[in-house]
Amino acid sequence: MSSGDRAKDDDVVSLLMRQHGDIRNLFDEVEATGGEERRDAFRRLVRLPAVHETAEEEVVHPFARRASPGGEQVVKDRLAEEKAAKETLAALDDMDTDDPKFMPRLLKLRKDVQEHARAEERYEFTHIRRSTDAAGLAAMAKAIKAAEAMAPTRPHPEVESGAANMALGPVAALMDRTKDAVRKAMGKD
Repeated sequence: MSSGDRAKDDDVVSLLMRQHGDIRNLFDEVEATGGEERRDAFRRLVRLPAVHETAEEEVVHPFARRASPGGEQVVKDRLAEEKAAKETLAALDDMDTDDPKFMPRLLKLRKDVQEHARAEERYEFTHIRRSTDAAGLAAMAKAIKAAEAMAPTRPHPEVESGAANMALGPVAALMDRTKDAVRKAMGKD
């Protein structure tokens, strides 16, 4: 990784924008492959948005609520989009990637995820940049990187937290562990 990449990762907005690009690339990879390769790409696709969205819920949304005009409604809209995407992701995670219904659902999810990312970039990220200094951007980036590093590479179904998460299974368990990692990085545990 060049020092330019590291510098970008010290800014939470640049870091999240990079992750949006990584998620787009993973959708491409799932679409372009088949069989075991597709299953592997999909595994990675399940992990990254789960970690990304959970970190945003813990770090970005609380800041956006305070920093943005109409921040409460902006965050409420993003959370509704994220909830719908998580439910679709969990449903896809229960399917075989070779199932004929898999790709149409994946393509719909991709469209929703891209619209969601554009809304975040427009309504949250621009306000974050305007509302905090380099130290604030770096502190938020550090918490998100900690979550990324600590989140397991694959959700484990046997690790559940509470009956409410049982419906979402492995995706929910992964999000719970990501939340713990973010809180730990921010000194909140």
